[in-house]
Amino acid sequence: MDALLIVGASGHAKVVADIVERQGLWRVAGFIDATLPAGAGHFGLPVLGGEDALVQAARAHGVRALLVAIGDNAVRARVAGRLAALAPGLAFATAVHPAASIARGAAIGPGSVVMPGAVLGPDTRVGSHCIVNTGASLDHDGVLEDFASLGPGAALGGNVRVGAFAHVGLGASVIHGVSVGEHAVLGAGAVAVADVPARVVALGVPARAVRGREPGERYY
Repeated sequence: MDALLIVGASGHAKVVADIVERQGLWRVAGFIDATLPAGAGHFGLPVLGGEDALVQAARAHGVRALLVAIGDNAVRARVAGRLAALAPGLAFATAVHPAASIARGAAIGPGSVVMPGAVLGPDTRVGSHCIVNTGASLDHDGVLEDFASLGPGAALGGNVRVGAFAHVGLGASVIHGVSVGEHAVLGAGAVAVADVPARVVALGVPARAVRGREPGERYY
């Protein structure tokens, strides 16, 4: 199998590494993360250094692709942009757990991760570098735009659109045909029965905007 590097070595990266191994399309050569010492890692897979070591590590291990395993949408985007400039010859892999349900016509962009128990309905579209977390569901014709994410157990009806960099929190729900605007956060357990504007944090049942949110801010 061709090798890939996982960028990031947090708990989220541990989940991503497990998905890649179970998917069986790539061999994980190791992690790239400047916050941990070289040699640390997960499952016997080592940290090979920070981003400054990426090109050398890729050559040494025959790496063909990268996967950014960082949960925060904005940080993931910044890192992906740096990596694309640093190593333009490397592709971004897509990781889908074998226990996810991917319907006919669903499309998943490069750099995205779909976790166990997730459900993508017919003709759904997941953009680049998205996260569809454990047990989350996106029903028919739904769209996650680039760098968006769904928390564990999030449930989205059909024809829902989640804008770029938006986050739908753990256990939150979005009814059929509703949109969540770009850079918005729909908080854990919230229920969106009307469109959530861009650049807000929306909480509660039914969800209401409680404050504005600038791109790159923490979710809550």
